[in-house]
Amino acid sequence: MARITLEPWLIRARWHVTRLGTAGKIGVGLLVLTLVFFMAAVLPQKQALVALKNRVEAMQQAQPDLAGQAKLTNNQALQVFYEFLPHSDSSPYWISEIDRIARESGVELNSSDYRLMAEKDSKLVRYEIQLPLRGTYPQIRAFIAEALQAIPSLVLADIALKRETIQAGRVEARLNLYLYLNDY
Repeated sequence: MARITLEPWLIRARWHVTRLGTAGKIGVGLLVLTLVFFMAAVLPQKQALVALKNRVEAMQQAQPDLAGQAKLTNNQALQVFYEFLPHSDSSPYWISEIDRIARESGVELNSSDYRLMAEKDSKLVRYEIQLPLRGTYPQIRAFIAEALQAIPSLVLADIALKRETIQAGRVEARLNLYLYLNDY
């Protein structure tokens, strides 16, 4: 009995599919694929987004009201910044840290060039460090990542990479780093 009621619908559906042609069939296929993707990928992520939003709201409610706290003046904020930087007399320690990180990363550190630059009208001292390195590309990347993470006031200013041939595993790199220090 159910077959009798479905048969006219199936005949009508076949007729519509044959009328669509190739472009229409592709369009319907893409529409079905879009619906499947929406159900399988978008809806679960939407639920995860709602959960994250609820978590953020809960964390914001747990925080004390920051609007009542006084804001720092420009001079106070600058003083906090200077206090964040390491003191200039600690430069040998930071340079030895760069050497230690290079050894642990497996890169070959050739003769380095260090130049002290005092910033005019500020309490900053900047060491300009040029490091010629040799190693594999992953070793050099690991060295850069570890150095920037371990030394809070180190900045990568410039990098130049050179490889003799495509088959060569080792890369020559020249890094220009700035080490900012507090000079008060």
